[in-house]
Amino acid sequence: FFFLPLFNFFLHKTTGKQNIILYNSFIMRQTLAAFLGTFLLVSTTTTTHGFVVNHHRHQQQRVPSFVSTRSQQTSRTARNMVAIDTSDIKNGLTIEIDGEPHKVLEFSIMKQARGAAKMTIKFKNLERGNTIENTYRSGEKFETAIVEKKDVQYTYSDDSNNFFFMDSETFDEIVVGQKIVGDREKWIVEGSECQLVMFKDKCIEVLAPNPAIMEVVECEPTVKGNTSGGFTKPAKLSCGATVSVPGYVEMGEMVKVDTEKGVFLERAK
Repeated sequence: FFFLPLFNFFLHKTTGKQNIILYNSFIMRQTLAAFLGTFLLVSTTTTTHGFVVNHHRHQQQRVPSFVSTRSQQTSRTARNMVAIDTSDIKNGLTIEIDGEPHKVLEFSIMKQARGAAKMTIKFKNLERGNTIENTYRSGEKFETAIVEKKDVQYTYSDDSNNFFFMDSETFDEIVVGQKIVGDREKWIVEGSECQLVMFKDKCIEVLAPNPAIMEVVECEPTVKGNTSGGFTKPAKLSCGATVSVPGYVEMGEMVKVDTEKGVFLERAK
């Protein structure tokens, strides 16, 4: 547009007025078409770019939150779960099999003339209460169960075989069924300090105090000649359990016992 007047003057001198009008009409049409094309191109690009930017921002707002949550959950699980193999197996260890906690009761190793040794492990399913026995090749992997132990005090039981415990920290009441308590019932009395093993916020096992000091409330009288180390006799303890004790132990004495194995350890000092 700036050079159009000069160019018209030149055409007027050389070709005449009619050619100037035709040429100006042509130039205006071309200019208008170019202007409209440029306007449409810029509008389309701006709209598309705006959609892409907004969509990208929307994704940025949503994705990090989701990834962060999953990342934190994975991180917590990784910190709690421990991968072990057959060489780490020991009695009392709790591992997770098919999503359920299993406690190792006993195990044995079978060496073979050829090939790797095998291990037979007897487990107790702490949720169902049944026992299973599996054989594994040496080096097979396991994952320890993520369990938590709560310090509690046993308070009482009701006629429906429910056992009531009080959380030593929060003082909340926790009810546990007889199936979970199992044979630990004979080792706990009102006021006993115990532990509850929690798996996924559910009690799967009750741990009685171990070792524990109990009073012998009933046993055979000591007979001369039966006080040697090899002679034993049954003795009923104040908790209700019965264990074998040496012949020299008398009624009314305090003894230390292993509540896990149910055996006499020594006279209490």
